[in-house]
Amino acid sequence: MEKNIFEPGNKFRFTESVDYSTDGIISKRVLDRSVGNVTLFSFDKGQRLSEHSAPFDAMVQVVEGAAEIIINHNPYELVAGDSIIMPANIPHAVNATEKFKMVLTMIKG
Repeated sequence: MEKNIFEPGNKFRFTESVDYSTDGIISKRVLDRSVGNVTLFSFDKGQRLSEHSAPFDAMVQVVEGAAEIIINHNPYELVAGDSIIMPANIPHAVNATEKFKMVLTMIKG
């Protein structure tokens, strides 16, 4: 059976479902399926995910704060309410320009 952290049928708010960690990054798996997953992240200001790539498309939805998302060496400033798609097999990175929370949806092809 596939597992998720968030209980089906229960109402929740992404902004209230993960706390911040001083000088850290926290992730919580919302859904985890064979075709992809949804993960909620919180980043303290100054935290980052270094450049990497993945074999599937990923969509970032910023739900609180602000971040710089770098895709193929091009920086994009995102604030709460903004979203961006990181294409499969293209290098990308995440920099927390302030405390922020995001939902990452990855779809496997």
